[in-house]
Amino acid sequence: MLTTIMYVTMYVTDQDRALEFYTEGLGLEKRIDVSGPDGRFLTVGVPGSPVQILLWSHAAAAGQPGEVDQHAAPGPLILESDDLRKDFEIMRRRGVAFEGEPVDYPFGVRVEAVDPDGNRISLRQQRKP
Repeated sequence: MLTTIMYVTMYVTDQDRALEFYTEGLGLEKRIDVSGPDGRFLTVGVPGSPVQILLWSHAAAAGQPGEVDQHAAPGPLILESDDLRKDFEIMRRRGVAFEGEPVDYPFGVRVEAVDPDGNRISLRQQRKP
């Protein structure tokens, strides 16, 4: 029986640049960084969460989704915040690029960030009951 999600893969062209974005920009923590026969295995994660994001080296645009309507589809990675508007301002000061400003939805608040390779990251805050 399956028990948990271990890794989610984000394809990046420069692992060092991606590591800087995900740790210094988004505030995630570096977890694993080892070289192996298939390449560098580099992960980051939200502090306190068991799920890790694998920053896997991949040629530019290989296997990446094309342009999508930012209001129609979430990014391949969705991160949750308990105060998205505050986190948005902090991340923006750190140089994180966003597709617009946080927007209120029936479920809560949403904004899309973009990493240096053009991967969209959905940032959400659930509406409090």
